[in-house]
Amino acid sequence: MKKFFIAHKDDLLFIGFTLLTVILLLWLTQFTYTFLNKKLQAKFSRKSLKSLLRVKQILNTLWVIIGLGTMSFVFLNQETVDKVKDQLELIVYVGVIIILTILFAAVMQLFFSKQIQEKINEGEDSTNLRFIQYLATIAVYSLGLLLIILAFPSLRTLAGTILGGAGILAVVIGIASQEALANLVSGIFIITFKPFKIGDIVKITDEMMGTVHDITLRHTVIRDFQNKMIVIPNAIINKERLINYDLNDNKVRQWVFIRVSYDSDLDLAKKIMYEESMNHPFTIDNRSPLEKANKEPVVLVKVVELQESCVMLRAWVWTNNYENSFDLKCDLYESIKKRFDTEGIVMPFPHRMLVFKDENAQEYYDTTNSKEDSKTNE
Repeated sequence: MKKFFIAHKDDLLFIGFTLLTVILLLWLTQFTYTFLNKKLQAKFSRKSLKSLLRVKQILNTLWVIIGLGTMSFVFLNQETVDKVKDQLELIVYVGVIIILTILFAAVMQLFFSKQIQEKINEGEDSTNLRFIQYLATIAVYSLGLLLIILAFPSLRTLAGTILGGAGILAVVIGIASQEALANLVSGIFIITFKPFKIGDIVKITDEMMGTVHDITLRHTVIRDFQNKMIVIPNAIINKERLINYDLNDNKVRQWVFIRVSYDSDLDLAKKIMYEESMNHPFTIDNRSPLEKANKEPVVLVKVVELQESCVMLRAWVWTNNYENSFDLKCDLYESIKKRFDTEGIVMPFPHRMLVFKDENAQEYYDTTNSKEDSKTNE
């Protein structure tokens, strides 16, 4: 054993030194990660610091691979050692490119996130910045991937062959990814022409209505009023007819429908609806100068339909935004119902008047009703 250590003293020292170096590098990486994580945690979200964790994991992998490769020099001949060195240099290059790509993408995302937050705090539209953020992130990762491909001679040759057949490839990719390209182009159209933006309340159908939460390269995310996320591809939403409650003018005219019986006092019912609407804090005066000069009412209440069992009344009430209009409608239905009960205004349920021209039918109807009444009394 002693002769073995003496004979391989240099090799064992080299392996030991390499092993200690790897352990030291792993410890320094962990120490640096812990230090930076604590420093940055107060300023940035945990999601933003995931990039730091990825860098730490890549560095640890690099240290281990380099350490194992270096220790293998002891067991290999010079020619093989040279080949291993070339491979280690390539691995280090790829690792450095990956780390720089991740860090640059993270820094860029933090920059855009800060700009977006400033826009939101100032009450400005941040949709364009979010879209540019997605494009820039893809560009950074694409550049990193290109640099990695160029590091491999075989992949460079493949890339040249692919570029040579770029025309055919473009046709194939175009056919295979029509939907993806349609979503991307539609997303660009949405950002450019702004039929809606992040924060707008939109309605596509009765089931798909809510606040625009995000617009990505592929889809638009809408948060509905039950806090569910609705994901709609940009190509689809770009073709749909939608209502944007926040486009240019946020004010909403809310219709309040009330049914009253034919026997009720219509003038009193209209007066109650007008007074309850005017007393609500969300009601605003949206009359034009001409309407004010003509002394038209702030809230208009009219008979809009004579139905089978009732008279339909409608109040036109203006509010500042969609949220207020919904709350106003709910409050008015409750307050008007209570006033109607107090004032004796009847809100009828559907009923029909039956006229029997055949005496036998009338007699049969009376007999049937009498039997049912007898069973009920028993």
